[in-house]
Amino acid sequence: MNLPNFPEFKLIGLEDQEYIRNLIEKYPSEGCEINFANTFIWRNFDHPKATTINDNLCLLFKPPAEPAYFLQPIGENRIIETIKTCLSSAPRLSRIPESFAEKYCCEFRCEPDRNNFDYVYLAEDLIQLKGKKYDGRRNRIRKFEKNHSYRYLKLSAQHLADCRRLLEGWFKEKQSNAGMISAQKDAIIEALTYFETLDLVGCAIEVEGQIEAFSIGEKFNQDTAVIHIEIVNPVYDGLSQLINREFIKNAWADYKFINREQDLGIPGLRRAKSSYYPHHLVKKYNITARQI
Repeated sequence: MNLPNFPEFKLIGLEDQEYIRNLIEKYPSEGCEINFANTFIWRNFDHPKATTINDNLCLLFKPPAEPAYFLQPIGENRIIETIKTCLSSAPRLSRIPESFAEKYCCEFRCEPDRNNFDYVYLAEDLIQLKGKKYDGRRNRIRKFEKNHSYRYLKLSAQHLADCRRLLEGWFKEKQSNAGMISAQKDAIIEALTYFETLDLVGCAIEVEGQIEAFSIGEKFNQDTAVIHIEIVNPVYDGLSQLINREFIKNAWADYKFINREQDLGIPGLRRAKSSYYPHHLVKKYNITARQI
């Protein structure tokens, strides 16, 4: 399948999945945004469109809460010229990994985008939780296991209705930033609706016979898995730590790294992601034209 040439664009749909995934596999990126499933489930919020510039795939996003932006071009043909063409159509490139920026963006203005840095962990660390620094995590898991009977489930179509029930209750507790919360809910519903079509992998934790947590991710590249979604009933202390460990242990133990995406500048989320001691952060930048 071929996508239109710039300045024509196409809204991204399921029919583009194989073509875009094949390109991403050929030209992988460190940033979690270069991922078809993530782009697709957030499409009602980000309104992603695709075009080709110099035979590179270029994805344009127009979310309601920030200026439009392109992701990094996917390809390797006349990249600097391609960036200039992108900047003629949108004010910036955004979520640009440091490795790409260092290689191609020296003549442009590059500003760090801390809220979109990815947190990347060693899978072994998340499974074993060794050492004093993880004492709190292990203690909460032990407390949960002592007080509750539970079962780990490999997520399948038969569990999706119960996941949606949990999701509805979880979002009722969320009050702030209603627009973004609504968009997040929509994206998770899309992930559940198209779970099999998008080749996603997931798990659920059944507590006393009822699903009270679920998580969804997928293979990101040869040595990394990415976790897109984790929903946990907050009533159960220790359940979030348990599902974090069990999902990695059961689904992703053969991968070296786990990318748990960004913190979006949310203080509580930043504390939580930092508390698991990432192996490294994927630093990202906003790229704009230099002022003359």
